[in-house]
Amino acid sequence: MGGGVGRTRRWAARLAITAVVAAVVLPLVAAGLRSLGLAAFGLAGLAVSAAGLWWALSHRGLVRGLALALAVAAQVAVIALFVAAGVLWVVVVVLALWASACFAGRAALGEDGGHAAPAEHRTPPPERPFVIMNPRSGGGKVGRFGLKEKAEALGAQVVLLDPAHPQDVAALARDAVAKGADLLGVAGGDGTQALVAGVAAEHGIPFMVISAGTRNHFALDLGLDREDPSTCLDALTDGVELRIDLGRIGERTFVNNVSFGAYAEVVQSPAYRDDKINTILRMLPDVLTHHLGSRLTVHGAGMTLTSPQAVLVSNNPYRSGDPTGLGRRDELDAGVLGVLGIKVDNAVQAAELLRGRRSSGLIAWTADEVVVDADGAEVQVGVDGESLSFPTPVRCVSRPGALRVRVPRHRPGVARPPSRLDWRRLRDLALSRG
Repeated sequence: MGGGVGRTRRWAARLAITAVVAAVVLPLVAAGLRSLGLAAFGLAGLAVSAAGLWWALSHRGLVRGLALALAVAAQVAVIALFVAAGVLWVVVVVLALWASACFAGRAALGEDGGHAAPAEHRTPPPERPFVIMNPRSGGGKVGRFGLKEKAEALGAQVVLLDPAHPQDVAALARDAVAKGADLLGVAGGDGTQALVAGVAAEHGIPFMVISAGTRNHFALDLGLDREDPSTCLDALTDGVELRIDLGRIGERTFVNNVSFGAYAEVVQSPAYRDDKINTILRMLPDVLTHHLGSRLTVHGAGMTLTSPQAVLVSNNPYRSGDPTGLGRRDELDAGVLGVLGIKVDNAVQAAELLRGRRSSGLIAWTADEVVVDADGAEVQVGVDGESLSFPTPVRCVSRPGALRVRVPRHRPGVARPPSRLDWRRLRDLALSRG
């Protein structure tokens, strides 16, 4: 690494290590050996709160109210003890030190700790791009950022969807290809992106993502600017191509993930759209205790998971081992599906979820094919945020390198931070002299 960059990273690594040491030493200096007992009490309070939340989610009526009261009381008791012992400030400072250590550590490792981004290929700009835009997506980003006018000024044919008259976007895309379109683009949600991406992959032409949705998870993992979707249109004139994977569930393509179990069952309820919170609170106890919905069995890569409450199958795995990385994928071209299952049958296992990926109730692995079976003829599935039903068993597969994505050559998220903090590497970097 360059001299200036190398020195900056070494000092960031030293700051991270120093912050960790200070976070360990400060409680011992401020409270002596009793800090160990206070820490144990704090962890026990978290476990009790987690158990209380499980009881609250899996029961109704009086039990739910008492469980919520227990969860709150446990945290109040922990805070009261810390105040009485005069160490609440120590807890606050320790948390700040850990946050600083994580921030400095990620800065020190930089791209070295992450996975390589997909290879970029310089290709000629499209001659007949075709773009589908949803004017309501993302709260009206298409109109707010003038996406239609800007795309047309760059030579694209634009079709605005009419929310009052739902259209088959896959059919629109196929018709455009038949008429000579050499690029398909979408300004809309991830579900619409997935449908059109499947058509682009089917015909071997590039696909362009415009981050005009609400959450834009796919755009995030492609490194696109989610604050200003108009910058995504730079791909039409100054773009590069990436080869990435697609997921497939049955005959349908997905770009992010598909979910089975609790979430998929609840959002299928007709009442969910009008009253989300009350619908969740009413249905979740029966879903979590297997009194409502499908009883699932998941097979993949030699693994079998029986009766989980929730399963997430993703197009490449999400990050693990780092809470700040939840919701992101470091790779889109690894050629595997990520599988994440949650199986919690009692309050003890709910409390154990605080351990993250090390919890026995949280099972994660990768596979190139996953089969989800259920005890009924159909199962509810959330596909890139859209609620659908599939006949069982449901087969999910990875399609490596199936999609050509055209993205701007200059985009904000190309450099990816490390998927997890490697403290041994940080120590070696901090001790190095260059």
